[in-house]
Amino acid sequence: MTTPRPAAGSSALGDSHPSLRERVYVELRERIIEAEYAAGTRLVEREIAEELRVSRVPVREAMQRLESEGFLSVRPRRGSVVADFGPRDAAHLFDVRENLEGLAARLAARHATPAQLRDLEGLLARARKAAESGRLREAVSLNADFHRRIVELSGNPLLVDLMAPLDSRLRRLFRLTSAQSDGEPMCGAHERLYAAVRDRDEHGAETLARAHVADTRASTERLLATLEEQDSE
Repeated sequence: MTTPRPAAGSSALGDSHPSLRERVYVELRERIIEAEYAAGTRLVEREIAEELRVSRVPVREAMQRLESEGFLSVRPRRGSVVADFGPRDAAHLFDVRENLEGLAARLAARHATPAQLRDLEGLLARARKAAESGRLREAVSLNADFHRRIVELSGNPLLVDLMAPLDSRLRRLFRLTSAQSDGEPMCGAHERLYAAVRDRDEHGAETLARAHVADTRASTERLLATLEEQDSE
């Protein structure tokens, strides 16, 4: 069963555009990322269509897309369920991130404009303030935004397209581990990376980006393994 969500008086997703299928896809993806649909939750096409007040076609297309991106899996006699995100999934994500985020940081140091750097500095300031105020979930969300912004600052549209699916996986990973995360070290690592990008230090930015991914890998995989064991008990 799915969990009802729309607020009283809210409009159906079909009442506006862009693309209805895109709106349904984004809605379902965000529910998975934010753990409103936990791993193992069965998603029923008909129920979702009724809840969102749309036809079953855009729901079916959105679920097929989420399946292709690894957010949903099809299980015998259960249909579509929210896929697990365990240590092995994290390992695959980190393998790709270390290389592509290193490249993104190097290109950002080369191409970022002064206006973009000011925006990035403001984002870091908000993340630091949230961490110091104990608003850990907000800090984690802002730090996830930092990774996405670095990719955007690379100035390479192909890299942006390649990283877009990984951004959703990264946000889901950050959300799953946010309760046990420490925003302070992450803020510090991002501030050092920002300084390298600002100073046009391409080699330094790439090195710091790779090191940041590597530093968080082992602890994240251990945490996910612990969560996996707890869920199986």
